[in-house]
Amino acid sequence: MIPVRGFEGRKVAVFGLARSGLTAARALKAGRAEVVVWDEKAEAREAAAAEGFALEDLASADWFGLSALMLSPGVPLTHPKPHWTVEKASAAGVEIVGDIELLARTIAAAPAHKRPKVVAITGSNGKSTTTALVAHVARQAGRDVRIGGNIGVGVLGLEDMHGGAVYVLELSSYQLDLTSSLKPDVAALLNLSPDHLERHGGMEGYVAAKRRIFLNQTKGDTAVVGVDDAWCQQICTELTAANRRTIVPISARRAMGRGVYALQGMLYDATGERANEIVDLTRAASLPGRHNWQNAAAAYAAGRALGLSVSDAAEGLMTFPGLAHRMETVGAIGKVRFVNDSKATNADAARQALSSYPRVYWIAGGQPKAGGVDSLADLFGRVAKAYLIGEAADAFARTLEDAAPWVKSGSLEAAVRAAFADARASGEEAIVLLSPACASFDQFADFEARGEAFRAAVHELAAPSAREARA
Repeated sequence: MIPVRGFEGRKVAVFGLARSGLTAARALKAGRAEVVVWDEKAEAREAAAAEGFALEDLASADWFGLSALMLSPGVPLTHPKPHWTVEKASAAGVEIVGDIELLARTIAAAPAHKRPKVVAITGSNGKSTTTALVAHVARQAGRDVRIGGNIGVGVLGLEDMHGGAVYVLELSSYQLDLTSSLKPDVAALLNLSPDHLERHGGMEGYVAAKRRIFLNQTKGDTAVVGVDDAWCQQICTELTAANRRTIVPISARRAMGRGVYALQGMLYDATGERANEIVDLTRAASLPGRHNWQNAAAAYAAGRALGLSVSDAAEGLMTFPGLAHRMETVGAIGKVRFVNDSKATNADAARQALSSYPRVYWIAGGQPKAGGVDSLADLFGRVAKAYLIGEAADAFARTLEDAAPWVKSGSLEAAVRAAFADARASGEEAIVLLSPACASFDQFADFEARGEAFRAAVHELAAPSAREARA
């Protein structure tokens, strides 16, 4: 745990007691703050009370006695409208912070020789893979690495910091909205596409939240910026004009005069006087497809910014084992392979998986995002059949119409069974792909739970097949 500094003897309220909120409450308490907590769910309050935290109903609390409100990132800050806790805090002049901000202040309060290196990563897609990849590359090179944020454990639950540590943090737009003083040694913005627009009041607000990752960087820091979309190209141009830090553009689409890029899978380092071939990413089994080449370019650039050698950074890319729930093969039955891409919670993420296979039996649906799967129309020819689940089933069926065969399966388990039956009946090598292009919350707690349900359904199918093979 990282004890939070700067709130000693001061009263801090924590609202939202899921992973990051409860972890922050523990870290504030360890830093000698007076902590009161609240959650609208009784079971969350009971769990906090069992740990000895003081419950205080913030709906009737004296807000003028609070120094800060630690808000969980899932609680609306501005849109569709501010949460009632945000309104009460604002009315009382109480500062609103998130757990990443608490970490940033704790790092800033530490003596210079005890401050860890911080790599912060965001983007619409690929940030979890890139975060895990950077951590793997640095760890393989012998660095003491901790990974957290929007992946793994809440950041304040990580092992306490020291000067030789490297914190690799995945940051969502929700977390960045609650962060004002983070100063990453390396900050990476991979890409931008429409997502979470209801929480940011539109694309302009979403882009503004994402670019906050660069807010406090100065000379000596490194900004890694994807330039494969127009929004990020503009941000890269503006950062370069400001001339406040080292800028490393990354691309998986085109060669550049400077930066790190991947063409047909070959990774090039053009940060020096000329472009040098680094490694053939087509040989990296866990990094298939152009989107993963962009992730690899970012991880390589981050590793070099941390001081890793070219050979260490390249070797780490090639030994990366992959990330759960992101184009993860979870099993095979005969000629049918099952790929878990549960983390594809929007159409752009699903595009990456659909683009990687010539023919798929596609399981899609859940809680829909704006635009649905309309933008994937150019890939419907790759869909042997679609199996639609959750709230989005009707809308996805209308989008697919006659472009690809489809069926409404309702549940994930039913979709897996039907997709397997059709794939096996084809007699060909086949891919059953869960790439929902939707949030999971209509049927599952999160995308991890959805991915584990897919894995369990596959294993249930495989069990009788194994018995048949032994018989």
